[in-house]
Amino acid sequence: MRASPAGPPVEVWPGTSGPLGAHWDGTGTNFALWTAGATGVELCLFDAAGHEHRERLQETTHQVWHGRLPGVRPGQRYGYRVHGPHDPPSGARYNPAKLLLDPYARAVDGELRLDPSLFGHRDSDPGAPDPADSAPFVPRGVVVHDSFPWEGDHTLRTPWSDTVIYEVHLKRATKRHPDVPLALRGTYAGLAHPAFVEHLASLGVTAVELLPVHHFVSEPHLLRRGLTNYWGYNTLGYFAPHAAYSSAGSGGAQVTEFKAMVKAMHTAGIEVILDVVYNHTAEGDHTGPTLSFKGIDNGGYYRLGGGDPAHYTDYTGCGNTLDVRRPPVLALLMDSLRYWVDEMHVDGFRFDLASALARSMHDVDRLSAFFDVVHQDPVVSQVKLIAEPWDVGEGGYQVGNFPPPWTEWNGKYRDTVRDVWSGARVGVRDLAYRLTGSSDLYRSDGRRPFASVNFVTAHDGFPLTDLVTYEHKRNGANGEDNRDGEDHNRNWNCGVEGPTDDPAVLELRARQVRNHLATLLLSTGVPMITAGDEMGRTQGGNNNAYCQDNDVSWLDWGSIDADLWTFVSRLVSLRRGSPVLRQEAFFEGTEIPGTELPGTGGTRDLAWFAPGGGQLTSSDWFDTGLQTIGMYLDGRGIRHRDERGRPVVDESYLVWLHAGPHPVEVQLPGAPWGDGYELVVATEYPTGAPPRPTVVPPGPVRMPGRSVWALRVLRTP
Repeated sequence: MRASPAGPPVEVWPGTSGPLGAHWDGTGTNFALWTAGATGVELCLFDAAGHEHRERLQETTHQVWHGRLPGVRPGQRYGYRVHGPHDPPSGARYNPAKLLLDPYARAVDGELRLDPSLFGHRDSDPGAPDPADSAPFVPRGVVVHDSFPWEGDHTLRTPWSDTVIYEVHLKRATKRHPDVPLALRGTYAGLAHPAFVEHLASLGVTAVELLPVHHFVSEPHLLRRGLTNYWGYNTLGYFAPHAAYSSAGSGGAQVTEFKAMVKAMHTAGIEVILDVVYNHTAEGDHTGPTLSFKGIDNGGYYRLGGGDPAHYTDYTGCGNTLDVRRPPVLALLMDSLRYWVDEMHVDGFRFDLASALARSMHDVDRLSAFFDVVHQDPVVSQVKLIAEPWDVGEGGYQVGNFPPPWTEWNGKYRDTVRDVWSGARVGVRDLAYRLTGSSDLYRSDGRRPFASVNFVTAHDGFPLTDLVTYEHKRNGANGEDNRDGEDHNRNWNCGVEGPTDDPAVLELRARQVRNHLATLLLSTGVPMITAGDEMGRTQGGNNNAYCQDNDVSWLDWGSIDADLWTFVSRLVSLRRGSPVLRQEAFFEGTEIPGTELPGTGGTRDLAWFAPGGGQLTSSDWFDTGLQTIGMYLDGRGIRHRDERGRPVVDESYLVWLHAGPHPVEVQLPGAPWGDGYELVVATEYPTGAPPRPTVVPPGPVRMPGRSVWALRVLRTP
């Protein structure tokens, strides 16, 4: 025993160097912290009143400082103070005046409050350490031991080809939901409430992709403006569920509540995918706060400027970039991923700015250590892995270049589909690739169509209703004089900007919303719907609502567009019931045996038709002016079985996309392509359903301007 400088004598045993973090063994807690350059580490324990007790860790093993404290139990708040040189020009930023969060903390308690003591250096002299104590203003880690009753929970393993993703902000989902109890709104328990789960199940989605739920804090520049980081792309704790989303408190109960949410989703047949931000942390650039990594081992965790270690290499646009080339940092990332799969039962991850993780010396490297470790990991390699395949650095746009088994947010799909419905001159070839799984991007390395996560909107940018309503952003509430976010909406073409009572404009906008969603859900690949797009959600023209934790961002359950919701659920149901609309393999354009007719040949698994009824020619393929295209998908080459194991031959569809503003006559092909057609989805109708069953023979039909038709192919026995 020895006397602590801030409390009574405490017995500290040597403990062990692993696992990292704080781990309770039933009678005490082992603490272990990696830092390569520190000269000393103090473990700081806080009682219920916030009084601090410090213990110097005496043991180091392979750069890990460790100690075991008998009697320290779950619920204990703690942090670290790390001693060492403060020499920014050499990359060292140690400062024991700053309380540091354990990177491996399983739960976090307390808010970040803006104060000058958050910063490790003096404003007047960046080379001098700031002596002010930051402990009263920063969050602390919490010792956690959670024996959650997982009985009955099982991994869903929904096939990629059957997956429909719903991207949603956890708080946005239920903050204004009238059927969710007030105390649960905007929390993990709120997301798990039957009122919201039923919405997802009725819609037909198979997975929720949650915006960041790793514990995050707000940037100082937002706090100075009275705003917060609402989206959460500013991570501080890679093992801790964000405490503010817990209805049960932040003393460790957030872990249990998160697990209960996952279990409720699984019970409803819905997977949980986390949007994770391993590319940068909440500590910002050289002027940012010292909260954890920067004070533990600045040069060990971050990529520092090549010729100037006092600054950071920034591939993220957020001030710093984690250096996953270093084994301890790569281990942190993998330990975190395994924890969320093994302990929290999540089903996959979407990696924010994933190109930043793949950089070796500078270039994005498909053979980087990050990929190697993920691919060989027996846990992480088996879950859904989605890359946002770009960062803000040179050469960072890498759509199509991530290796198997990765899937990707397909930014080219988004851009092409938006361009089509804006009236831009899009080449038929490019559109055809996007509609059928983007084989030009994903086929060469053996990936399948489901490598393409298709989307037309996401959390960043306009929601779909605003995409067809506003020509220019209206981001004044963000406090940046409307300079943030993309300036011009190239998708807008509805003639009148902003709110209007003109019924013709409103009808056109509503149809354009349906056109985007119909294109998305009738395309091969994995569709991702942004939460609220199925309800007509608006942000009032704000296309960068990252700091709007208010009605601008929250779903308004009191103004649901019921027809639009019905339209989307109808399309999702059609997709889930038709394997030809969710192909597991790329279409080949080959003739299907047994479909030949004398003098006509047979049908193909994929064919493209011009409005006049003929198949597209080579010159048509490169035409940038064609506004109407027919996509024929023949399901007779697909064999699958129903729930009883009986063989089923899939239906075939003819999908027409007409982006022109005026009606057009299209020719429905006759035998062997079809003996007739049933119009099952038509975007000129509010719910997509024609007012009565519509069966038409081959031949000419008149199609309204700016519309999508899905016709089921009918064949005479």
